[in-house]
Amino acid sequence: MVGKTGIGKSASGNTILGRECFQSKCSPKSLTVNCSKVCSDVDGQQVAVIDTPGLFDTRFEGDKTIKDLGQCVCYASPGPHIFLVVVPIGRFTAEELQSVQMIQKIFGDAADRYSMVLFTRGDDLEGTIEDYLSESPELQDLVSRCNGQYHVFNNKLKDKKPQVTELLKKIRTIVDRNGGSHYTSEMFQEAERKLEEEKQRILKEKEEEIRKEKEEVERKIKEKYEKEMEKMYKQIQADREREKKEREEEKKREREEINEERRREKEEMKEEKRREREEMNEERRREKERIDEERRREIERMQEERRREKEEMYEQRRREMEKSEAERKEREKQFEALKKKQEKEIQEAKSKLQSQHESEARGEAEDNNPLYYLAKAGKHVAKAGKQVVK
Repeated sequence: MVGKTGIGKSASGNTILGRECFQSKCSPKSLTVNCSKVCSDVDGQQVAVIDTPGLFDTRFEGDKTIKDLGQCVCYASPGPHIFLVVVPIGRFTAEELQSVQMIQKIFGDAADRYSMVLFTRGDDLEGTIEDYLSESPELQDLVSRCNGQYHVFNNKLKDKKPQVTELLKKIRTIVDRNGGSHYTSEMFQEAERKLEEEKQRILKEKEEEIRKEKEEVERKIKEKYEKEMEKMYKQIQADREREKKEREEEKKREREEINEERRREKEEMKEEKRREREEMNEERRREKERIDEERRREIERMQEERRREKEEMYEQRRREMEKSEAERKEREKQFEALKKKQEKEIQEAKSKLQSQHESEARGEAEDNNPLYYLAKAGKHVAKAGKQVVK
């Protein structure tokens, strides 16, 4: 059972099986998110009904829904006898038309002779089904593609068995008309092969376009970071120049201080000799000794003070230089991190662009040759067959 979301597929499946097997209620979103198969005895024969997710369910991407539909072939191994294309009675909208077209593309032209249109909500039908069909060329075309095979369900009737019996009778007629055959997985396998070929052809045609788009993405990302990196690089260069000048000025100050200290010591020595010559007698000598001692202590005190001042000044300069060096290293670290971020973003953008083009090519390929998923389901069928043999 295939069709758009919310049109009564699950309810119709329950009607056919004569019991509540599939979750069904009035809801704006599909209650069936994966293929589900239930078997039951109906009118003395074993019937298997496979409920499928609805098309145009906004919670899932189209690729997932299409893959799930393709898996129904595996659920019906070795293949379904009939595809019930479920369409609700009422205005046939553009979205419903698209869903029908998508189903036909997925299963291909070969599925037409295994298909029947099942109209739900038969209680909404004001006239005959034939009158209803005559008002819609699109529905007429759909029924025509299904070899004129259709049926009407009213899931609200208390006694639903007669309409189920009539449906199974029509299905048996279709099966007999098809010689008892069913829709096979070989068709799906062929579709998958052609779909992959179409995808590769599309990617080959767009190879140059993809390359140019990657280059454009890389260029834009580089432009995005270029100004900031250039500004940071200039700042780092300016820091290095400033540190170099500061080191040169520090060395210059140290040389000047050493020369000044030597000059003062020389002058003090000269002054001391002059005073020695002026002191002639013992009293002056003793006075001189006393004065010299005091002067010596004063000089030591002054030297000690200058020494402490120099140490404090050197320590202050050392801390400032260490701080400047740490700031420069931090900016260099930020520069490297920004550079790595740029390279990472370029790589991610390229990968994302490649994935996007592959996805688009896949989608286009599926539109050009929709038998892809039938072929893929065939692989699952073959695998199931091997397991049965084992």
